[in-house]
Amino acid sequence: MLRASALAEELGVPSVSLTCEGFLGQAASTAAGLGMPNLPVALVPGHVDVQTAEELRRNVLGVTVEAVIQGLTAAPAEAADVDEPSPTGVVFEGTPDEVNRHFYAKGWSDGLPIVPPSAERVREFLRFTALDPDEELGVLLPDQRSATVRAVAANGVMAGCRPEYMPILVALVLAMADRRYGVEHSGNTPGSETLIVLNGPVIRELDFNYQQGALRDGFQANTTVGRFWRLCLRNLAGFLPHRTDKGTFGNTWRVVLAENEEALSRFGWPTVAQDQGLAPGENAVTVSRFTGGGVIVSVFGDGPDRMIPYLADGIARHVGWEVIFTVGMASGAQKPLLVLSPILAEMLARAGLSKHDVKRRLFEHARIPAWKFERYIGGWTNFTPGQPTLAALVSEGRAPAVFAESEDPDRLVPVVAAPEDIMLAVSGDPLRTNAYVFAHNGILGYPTTKRVELPPLWPRLLREARDGDLR
Repeated sequence: MLRASALAEELGVPSVSLTCEGFLGQAASTAAGLGMPNLPVALVPGHVDVQTAEELRRNVLGVTVEAVIQGLTAAPAEAADVDEPSPTGVVFEGTPDEVNRHFYAKGWSDGLPIVPPSAERVREFLRFTALDPDEELGVLLPDQRSATVRAVAANGVMAGCRPEYMPILVALVLAMADRRYGVEHSGNTPGSETLIVLNGPVIRELDFNYQQGALRDGFQANTTVGRFWRLCLRNLAGFLPHRTDKGTFGNTWRVVLAENEEALSRFGWPTVAQDQGLAPGENAVTVSRFTGGGVIVSVFGDGPDRMIPYLADGIARHVGWEVIFTVGMASGAQKPLLVLSPILAEMLARAGLSKHDVKRRLFEHARIPAWKFERYIGGWTNFTPGQPTLAALVSEGRAPAVFAESEDPDRLVPVVAAPEDIMLAVSGDPLRTNAYVFAHNGILGYPTTKRVELPPLWPRLLREARDGDLR
């Protein structure tokens, strides 16, 4: 609402944003990021989702209305200046322990020890990109802060990355700045977290783990690049807990998921990056925000007919309220990710199934009763006004026909709008029959892919980095 209010104010129309009590801090920080730190806000006590109609009426009449009148008729308070550190200046000098204490006090670290981003370390990162250090990669909400190449390098240093990861870090910030991804939703209350999927030769060149423990920390490349993403959300976009980051519970950052491209090549399936439109062999990152997930253990069977129903059941079990992004609040935006261990994917491929064939069969089996779907989109939540039936949404052209094949409330309907909405990746222990599924946060973190552009003389730079390890 604050973004709409800011637009109205720019057009000369007075406005007031109604804000539930738990979001006052976020409202203040968001307003500052919009360049209007004194935007009027009217408090709505408590949270409207758990108030009776009478309680809501009493709170609005007793508290909110007066604040609305005040906000529309009185001059706003003077805005305080924001103290921004210099992009190239020295912000602090001291021992590593003192630097860590200072950065934590300033809100620039995640609580874990950071590597002090000295000018020398930042320059070393900048050697691994052809871009100018002051080039702007994008402007990130909610703080409306310019994300420069130099800032990327500084946060890469802090996260514990190696300098040669820099091309990947630049691609990630370009994805973060892409409006399709929607970085402004990173602090929404479900506490969803972004997963980075990596493709291309850089997986092996930079020693990313793509085998056993593919989603576990303990591998420098996967771990530090994942941490880098969260530090950038904090330091470049401006998402701070208890202020703009309002995840009710939240997740920690996720390590990078690198695909097993050797396995994919062996049985002829495309990578995630290819699914997103890139050519085979291109280095790329794909980011998408997921609300959570879980393992599908010990997949058993001698063919697709035995295996796919279990895999589909895993998708259906983990996609719950997120079906509001299938039809209802949005249409066709739910993109769950199924990660198959290589032995499972190869078994399906040997049975003659293409990647699209697997998605189609998962779509046919990953279903829930229509009555439960309708409760998710309007009975148990308030995301779709009026608690519409799926049949009504189909008749209004807001849902595919498959959602209204009958009026039976027990009929099974898919948890995604189309087979291609299911994302498939291949990674993990090559000899274990397990899979992992992530439920997607829909339009609040849409899958976005960016090429990783390597600098000139990349082989020489990489060789120099490795020679440095041997000295």
